[in-house]
Amino acid sequence: MPIPLVEENGFSFDLNVFRESLSDRTKMVILNSPHNPTGGLIPPADIAAIADLLRDRNVVVLSDEIYSRIVYTGEKPVSIASMPGMQEKTIILDGFSKTYAMTGWRLGYGVMPEYLVDAVNKLMANSTSCTATFTQKAGIAALRGSQEPVEAMVKEFARRRAAFCAGLNDIPGWRCNMPGGAFYAFANVKALGRSSKDIADAILNEAGVACLNGAGFGKFGDGYVRFSYANSYDNLMKAVERIRAWSK
Repeated sequence: MPIPLVEENGFSFDLNVFRESLSDRTKMVILNSPHNPTGGLIPPADIAAIADLLRDRNVVVLSDEIYSRIVYTGEKPVSIASMPGMQEKTIILDGFSKTYAMTGWRLGYGVMPEYLVDAVNKLMANSTSCTATFTQKAGIAALRGSQEPVEAMVKEFARRRAAFCAGLNDIPGWRCNMPGGAFYAFANVKALGRSSKDIADAILNEAGVACLNGAGFGKFGDGYVRFSYANSYDNLMKAVERIRAWSK
């Protein structure tokens, strides 16, 4: 079952709801931090608390860590696999599309307990066959090469994030939490008195600004719209001004 991510907690878990949602039927817990669509991070203390709740349960954790290098807090996100007793029950999913701007190349990897490897290999062989050779070579080059381009990209994302979120927060009826990672702004539009779908459609058709209805990510996203700031600074500032003009 889905667990709400609380805006007041930086879009992290409500640990009380998480605790109450666990039962003997729980077989897997899926974590994504930093995450899409909110850009939120699960704080280290919450990761530790989640590990404490799961350590003695017959449960597997699927930890999606694809945005782990795109953070703005100055600290690397904590993986639940690093918690005592959790490595042997955690599957880490990661890839090259975000950190190395290789979106669409479909190059990723998993880190998992050895007993799962054969089954996952069979699944991948029969669902995707294999990754193209040139893509694999590009991934090797990305890993072995200088990481300065990654650092420069994240620094530029931070600049765009600060300006775009500040711009939205300056528009009456809009509220945008400053994301801790990834490259998404999840803006609260509940004060506008219209559904988030209506707002997403309206600013696309009337202001020429594309975003996604937050409810498309689940019922807890209703009342929010998601923007990507993986675009130029100038275009993002144009988007803010168009939304401002539309909102008057």
